[in-house]
Amino acid sequence: MSLPSLARRLATGAALAILASAPALAADLVRVPSAHPVAETADRLVAAVEAAGAKVFARIDHAGGAKSVGVDIPANQMVIFGNPALGTGVIKDAPGAGLDLPLRVQVLDEGGATVLIYHDPAQLAADHGLPADHPVIAKMAGALAGLTGKAAQ
Repeated sequence: MSLPSLARRLATGAALAILASAPALAADLVRVPSAHPVAETADRLVAAVEAAGAKVFARIDHAGGAKSVGVDIPANQMVIFGNPALGTGVIKDAPGAGLDLPLRVQVLDEGGATVLIYHDPAQLAADHGLPADHPVIAKMAGALAGLTGKAAQ
């Protein structure tokens, strides 16, 4: 086999491997529909986080950022929050998990419908070599479900 032929086969194989993994990348996303507009849903999420005793570290308005460079996108906000009493336990057991913490929930308009989106904490455990039954991961999953549920109702 010639070198160019081998290179084409390797490139094709790599592309197929990337495409095959793409659905798996989205499989860990949890989607929660909201009955409220994006800004109101994000406000409700911030209020729920604070009422639960967690800390909101940032709220990012992606649509506002886009508008600042002359691009219009649908409403899209990210709320970054956490509870050091929980997250620290994960980072202690798997220091690289700090890459994925604090938690993030995106609130966006998808074709006129508001949805909250976040990564399932079980994927965080898998990505960082934590056991699936790690007690903090279960608490994070419960907190995310409860907080996004409150924001959406």
